[in-house]
Amino acid sequence: MNNLYEKYKKEVVPALMKEMGYKSLMEVPKIKKVVINVGVGRFLKEPNYIENVEKNLVKITGQKTVRTKAKKAISNFKIREGMEIGVVVTMRGPRMYYFLEKLLNVTFPRMRDFHGISDKGFDKQGNFTIGFKENMSFPEIKSGELDKSHGMEITINSTTKSAQEGRALLTHLGFPFVK
Repeated sequence: MNNLYEKYKKEVVPALMKEMGYKSLMEVPKIKKVVINVGVGRFLKEPNYIENVEKNLVKITGQKTVRTKAKKAISNFKIREGMEIGVVVTMRGPRMYYFLEKLLNVTFPRMRDFHGISDKGFDKQGNFTIGFKENMSFPEIKSGELDKSHGMEITINSTTKSAQEGRALLTHLGFPFVK
């Protein structure tokens, strides 16, 4: 099994039950899924760019990607309905916990000038979104192989009911929030 999942079961669940006053194990929030989203944006006209983004996401996540299409045309951005404008990966289960463990223990320490994560990425339901300006901090990406660096958005979706519960869950899991 995964180290982060075992930590969740053995340490995080009892700590959250005590801190938040949950009476049942079923009340304790858990992480449902992790979604990684990359928008192609200004490189829409380059056909190889979206393929490079897909290859990078497959290397990072170990899972096949899905291309997203525009739902409606936006003339100011030169987007037509049905154009491929992004790539998304949704992870659940053991692969999700493996990715989160790698994010915490390898990726964050490799980031330049990293002083912690801002806690402004929580929504009202307690889901958390982190934005990366470049994908170079992931160990699978080699700088020599990369044509153009791209950003990505990682959303951690949980069963929490408030931002306070979400922050408590991620803090106990080991996410380094700025104090």
